[in-house]
Amino acid sequence: MTNLDALLSSADPVISSILDDALSEKEITAQDGLELFCADEIDFHLIGLVADILRQRRVGNTISYVINRNINFTNVCIKQCGFCAFSRDFREEQGYLLPIPEIVRRAKEAWNLGATEVCIQAGLLPDMDKNLYENICREIKKELPDIHIHGFSPEEILYGARCSEVSVEEYLRRLYEAGVDTLPGTSAEILDQKLRDKISPGRISVKDWENVIKCAHNLGIRTTSTMMFGHVETLKDRAKHIARLRDIQKQTGGFTEFVPLNFVHTEAPMYKHKLHSGMRAGGSGNDVLLTHAVARIMLNNCIDNIQMSWVKEGQRMSQLLLMWGANDFGGTLINESISTSAGSQYGQLIKPREICTMARQIGRIPAQRDTNYKILKFDSDDDMLDNVVDTQFGSYAELIKIKKFSYKNLRAN
Repeated sequence: MTNLDALLSSADPVISSILDDALSEKEITAQDGLELFCADEIDFHLIGLVADILRQRRVGNTISYVINRNINFTNVCIKQCGFCAFSRDFREEQGYLLPIPEIVRRAKEAWNLGATEVCIQAGLLPDMDKNLYENICREIKKELPDIHIHGFSPEEILYGARCSEVSVEEYLRRLYEAGVDTLPGTSAEILDQKLRDKISPGRISVKDWENVIKCAHNLGIRTTSTMMFGHVETLKDRAKHIARLRDIQKQTGGFTEFVPLNFVHTEAPMYKHKLHSGMRAGGSGNDVLLTHAVARIMLNNCIDNIQMSWVKEGQRMSQLLLMWGANDFGGTLINESISTSAGSQYGQLIKPREICTMARQIGRIPAQRDTNYKILKFDSDDDMLDNVVDTQFGSYAELIKIKKFSYKNLRAN
């Protein structure tokens, strides 16, 4: 009997059976996932151990990351989601809009510092120019033909298609021709319509979210996948969400990764104003660990990469998550506005050298990747981004005060 067998024999029989199945690479059902989410004591630790074993088998001991920049070009939005502290009504003083030349400037600045990707996401502008998203992509690609545009959530795709009065499929074709390479699989939150109607009424429906994702995959546009947890969802909701993503992946094969996103509560309207009973202030440490581990166990056969969010969890917790099933550190970001506006305290930029140091501290091999997980180089310690002053990129708090980007002023002119 191996040490692992001995440990499993001391676990709850139900948990032990599920973990045995996982180690045999059998599919773990949503009900099994729920059982894992409810584990405690030695069972809790065994779940982390099995997730780590599966991670090592699937992707080895490499911890990957991408050098990228987030460009959230406006915070003005027609939606009023209960969890979002980033969006502003068009009448508000803090609403901003970056003109396309400024978006391109930020992309060029990132490229010159070694970035291979720009992530473009923003609010939904009222009376939006139907060509805005395409024009942004064309202008970036005109200046930087080799940079990867990871842009526009399913919510934005649906909005752009409706503004353009074309189908989602046709709109995705246009964006692809304009330069979009992959889509962020955000705006998923929890894929349960009753829950979505509660925390974000009017937000993209589950049906429409799946349609956008499947259309993208069928056109050869890959996407990430996400889940926001730690608010009012149940553990069953989480397990069903992960299983639903797995079903999509089995149909299309288009997800590059899964990213659990812990709810940042501090400035979120639905938390501040106590809009729902049972509202939680994000997941606890144990909860966060289990969520990443269960994701690895349920998705291991079809999605290789589990990414954790250092912006939401901080660097030390991020190291732990890399020992609980996660294998990817995400991006350097350079500018991070959405979690920061919600009250995240962990900064908007992490440098490659810091990521490499943290990877080595837990005995792993750091590697820079591209958006599609092709390894570009191993164990780097001297990237251009390492030598910049963090403050040169500005902050969200500073951005919303810049008069030339004020949406009210631009609208008035």
